[in-house]
Amino acid sequence: MNMKITQTHQSKPAYVYVRQSTLAQVRHNQESTERQYALKDKAHTLGWPQRSIKVLDRDLGQSGAQMSGREDFKTLVADVSMGQVGAVFALEVSRLARSNLDWHRLLELCALTHTLVIDADGCYDPGDFNDGLLLGLKGTMAQAELHFLRGRLLGGKLNKAQKGELRFPLPVGFCYDDQDHIVLDPDAEVRGAVALVFRLFQETGSAYAVVQRFAKDGLRFPTRSYGGSWAGKLIWGRLAHGRVLSLIKNPSYAGAYVFGRHQYAKTITAEGDVQKNVRQMPPSQWRVNLPQHHEGYISMQEFEQNKQRLERNRTNGEGTVLNGAAREGLALLQGQLLCGKCGRALTVRYQGNGGIYPTYECGWMHREGLATKNCLSVRAGLIDDAICEEVFKALKPAELELALAALTDLEQRDQAIMRQWQMRIERAQYDCSLAQRRYEEVDPSNRLVAASLESRWNAALINLEEIKAQAATFQAQKARVVSADQKAKVLALAQDLPRLWRAPSTQAKDRKRMLRLLIADITVEKLSDKRLIILHIRWQGGACSDKTIELPLPIADRLRYSPKIIERVRDLAAQMSDALIAQTLNQEEVRKRTPIHIWRKHRQWFRRRQEQVLG
Repeated sequence: MNMKITQTHQSKPAYVYVRQSTLAQVRHNQESTERQYALKDKAHTLGWPQRSIKVLDRDLGQSGAQMSGREDFKTLVADVSMGQVGAVFALEVSRLARSNLDWHRLLELCALTHTLVIDADGCYDPGDFNDGLLLGLKGTMAQAELHFLRGRLLGGKLNKAQKGELRFPLPVGFCYDDQDHIVLDPDAEVRGAVALVFRLFQETGSAYAVVQRFAKDGLRFPTRSYGGSWAGKLIWGRLAHGRVLSLIKNPSYAGAYVFGRHQYAKTITAEGDVQKNVRQMPPSQWRVNLPQHHEGYISMQEFEQNKQRLERNRTNGEGTVLNGAAREGLALLQGQLLCGKCGRALTVRYQGNGGIYPTYECGWMHREGLATKNCLSVRAGLIDDAICEEVFKALKPAELELALAALTDLEQRDQAIMRQWQMRIERAQYDCSLAQRRYEEVDPSNRLVAASLESRWNAALINLEEIKAQAATFQAQKARVVSADQKAKVLALAQDLPRLWRAPSTQAKDRKRMLRLLIADITVEKLSDKRLIILHIRWQGGACSDKTIELPLPIADRLRYSPKIIERVRDLAAQMSDALIAQTLNQEEVRKRTPIHIWRKHRQWFRRRQEQVLG
C-alpha cells in the first residue's frame, strides 16, 4: 500500500480517464487502449472497491490539446473541484491534457481538494511541493512533445511537397500513374466532363450558367471517392454550383502543384473556447507553388482570367465591379459604365410599367452625403443605341469571320456534348457485358447467386435502354447539325448584322455577352448645361474612342408651342374664330402631331395664355 493513499482517498470514488487522440488510434492502437482500461484493476489493487471505480471513456478519439469537445474531462474537472474524487488514474499525464492551461488548472484543483494523481510511474499528491513540481514538468513536456512531433511531421511533408512528390487526394480529372506522377484521368468520359465545364464557363462567364447547361442537356459529373470500400471508384451525379467553383479556383487544373492553399487558424469563441478553422490562403501565402508541374486542362493565363471573372460576378463585393456575368434585363451596358464624376460603376434602375424603362444612374456621392443630388441619370436606350452603332461600325469588316467562328464554336460544343452521351452509353454497355459474363460464369446449381446476378443483368439492360432513349431525345431536340445550306443562310444573315441584332429571337443576355467581348468599359460624362453626353469608350484591344450624344429636350419644351405657331395664330386671330384657326392650322399641317380634338380642347387655354398677343 502506498503511504500517500489514505482512508480518506479510498472513501471517495477513483476516476480512470481513458483517451486516444484520434479514431484511427482507437482502431489500430488497441494495446494502448487495453492498458488504459487495465488501470481499473490497478485501482482495485490499491484499495478502491469495484463499485467506487468510475471509467471515463467518452473522450476516445478526441485530442487533448484543448478542453472543447472533451465532455468526460469537463466532468472530471467539475467533480474534482467539488471534492468528490479520491484519485485520478491515467496511463500518463498526456492522456489527461496536453495543454498547460488545462493541466495546471486540474493540478490546482487536485491540490485544493487533496485528490491524488496516479499514472504508470507512481502516485503523486499535487498538494506536495515536490510532487506538484514533477507533475508540472510532466505536463510541460507533454505539451512540448506535441510541438516536436508536429514540427517533424510538417517539416517532412513540406520538404517532400517542395519537390512535388507529396501525395494527396487529387481533384477529379487527375490520377497517379505507376511512377507516382500526376497525369490526366485515363477515363475519356471523365476528361470530357471536366473539359466541358471549363469550356462552358468560358462561353457563359457564370458558374450558375454552367450548372444550368449541364442540367438542361442531361449531363452528369463524376466524383472520385476516397477511403472506405468505395476508395478510387467514380460516382456520377448532378453537377452542383460548389463543384464548379472548386474546379475554377483549383490551380491543379492549370498544371500547377500547390501545397498550403488551406491552412488552420485558431479563433476564440464567445464561450471562451479555442477553435481551429480551415481558411483559404491568398496565393502569396501558399507554402509550395510549382507551375507547369503536370499536364492541365487549361493554361495558367486562362486560370487567372477565370478567377477574375468570378470576382467580377460578385454582387456583394466592395468597390467598383465591372463586366460581371451577363444577366437578364433590357439595359445592354449593365456593368460596363463608369461615372465620369466619381468613377463608380453606374447602376441600373428599371422604371415604368413592369420595369420596361431602364435608366443608368450613379448616386454614390448623394448616398455618402457629398452631394445634394445624383451624379447623373440618363435613359438607357439613349446610350445603348449609340454604342450599338459604334459596334456595328467596328464589326462591319469582320462580320463573315465572326459568323464562321460562331458556327465552328457551336459545332464543337455540340460535338463535345454528344461525345459525353456516347461515352455514357459505352459505359452502360460495359456494365451490361460485365453483368452478363458474371451471370454466365456462375454455377447454375447455385440458384440463389444466379438469381441475384440475373437481376443485376436485367437492371443493367434497362439502364442501357433508358440512357439510349435520353441520348436520342437530346440529339433530336438539342443537337445542331449544320448543313451547307444552313451555313450559307447564316453567312448571308451575318452581312446584315443590325437586323440580326434587333431580331426578337436574339436575347438581351446574348447582346450583352457580345458587347463584353468588344468593350472593356465606358466612362459617361454628362454636360447638363450643354445638354450633351460624352461617352469615352475603351475597347478590349486597348483602343479608345469618344461618342457625343445630344440629350433630348424635356417633355415640357417638346410640347410647348413653337414661335412659328404663335406667329401664325397672331396673323389669323385678327379675322378668324378659334374653331377656324384650328381648322386652318390642321389643313396647313403646321402641327401634324396634335389631333384636332386636342387642339380644340386647348384652344381657349391658348388664347388666354396669348391674350396680349391675340388682342
